[in-house]
Amino acid sequence: MTVRVVLADDQTIVRAGFRALLDLTDDLVVVAEAADGERAVEAVRTTRPDVVLMDIRMPGVDGIEATRRIAADRTLDGVRVVMLTTYQVDAYVFEALRHGAAGFLLKDIEPEDLRAAIRTVAAGQSLLAPAVTRSVVEEFARLKAPEAAGAERLAALTDREREVMALVAAGLSNEEVGKELIMSPLTAKTHVSRAMTKLGARDRAQLVVLAYETGLVRAGER
Repeated sequence: MTVRVVLADDQTIVRAGFRALLDLTDDLVVVAEAADGERAVEAVRTTRPDVVLMDIRMPGVDGIEATRRIAADRTLDGVRVVMLTTYQVDAYVFEALRHGAAGFLLKDIEPEDLRAAIRTVAAGQSLLAPAVTRSVVEEFARLKAPEAAGAERLAALTDREREVMALVAAGLSNEEVGKELIMSPLTAKTHVSRAMTKLGARDRAQLVVLAYETGLVRAGER
């Protein structure tokens, strides 16, 4: 399967660098580039890519707003956005995850790691395994109190779905959740999907954010 990618970054040299890396790979193809968020959204609507590599800071419409617009467009449900940042802990990353980003990558990522990350996201998974991603979520969830309606939102979940959601927030994969709760990975995946549907989460990344925002888990736990 060929993965179609849109590159959005205001620096021409950054886009050129990423494009050069992806052009060397048979199963990854860049279908459009954009220098700001407005053009990025237009490019996504025109080309319908599988993955968007989106810079957080861009002039005019920034990467967060562009991500929000893409995630809010029902016709673009299959498009996954990965944020590009220079900093390991960035306040804007947490907001991007809240608004629908599937994860984030540092701009100095190794070429093979970049290619693997794009394939991972295109396959429907989120970039939540690296400890640095969880640290971003924890850091900025720690700075804000759980939402008042958190318990009410969680009431829609079964006890088992809450258990699974908490483990996902801790960074466990479906296989690891299954081992922890003595169930098959497929059953764990089913619980994750049901929790996402009930809470209106776009993907696992948003489910993790919701786990912190509703107070299901707190920074520093596990």
